[in-house]
Amino acid sequence: MQNPISSIEVNPMSKILPGTKTTRMELLRLKNRKRLAQRGYDLLKEKLDSLIMEFFNSIAGIKQAREAMEESLSEAFSALTQAKMIMGPSRVVEFAHASQVRADLRITTRSMMGVRVPVLAVQQRYPDLPYSLVDSSARLDAMSTKFRDALRAIVRLAEIEATVKRLALEIERTKRRVSALETIVIPRLEATTRHVKLALEEREREDFFRTKIIRDRIAAEE
Repeated sequence: MQNPISSIEVNPMSKILPGTKTTRMELLRLKNRKRLAQRGYDLLKEKLDSLIMEFFNSIAGIKQAREAMEESLSEAFSALTQAKMIMGPSRVVEFAHASQVRADLRITTRSMMGVRVPVLAVQQRYPDLPYSLVDSSARLDAMSTKFRDALRAIVRLAEIEATVKRLALEIERTKRRVSALETIVIPRLEATTRHVKLALEEREREDFFRTKIIRDRIAAEE
């Protein structure tokens, strides 16, 4: 398979790095820079492939999390409807207003292929029941449990969606860096290296012929 870098047809003189000296030290420096650039390109390409794999895995996770959230919400509202049917809407609203339930969202981060992605956790606190068991129905407790599960499912979906967005941004940044190395940096280093090498070879040929002429003159005089 043809190397995509070597297949780019561009005027080499237009890619030579400015201020380049045609010395052997400069040639060694350019070779080292090209080797480092190629190594960076290989590492970034591996990172890009891994990020894309994680991205599609997270996309699949979004579908599962959304289905789980929709199922949890459906069950929660079904339980709410049943509680209203048994206790009456006004009693359910009364118990809801009397509730002291609190939900705190805790946000941390973790590293995924060098990308900081969010980790969401909801902490729900339930104080003593604001109603007596005699005045309420088991459907009310079932409804509360279902809505707790639905809230956790919503937070889980939000976490995965935020992860996908950050992975997408990092993929775009990494693609730009890979493209810059592949189409600009490495070709320019290669062109500059060839330019310096050719200049050194030309200088060596001139020195050789100059030395030969001098030797011929010395030999002729002798």
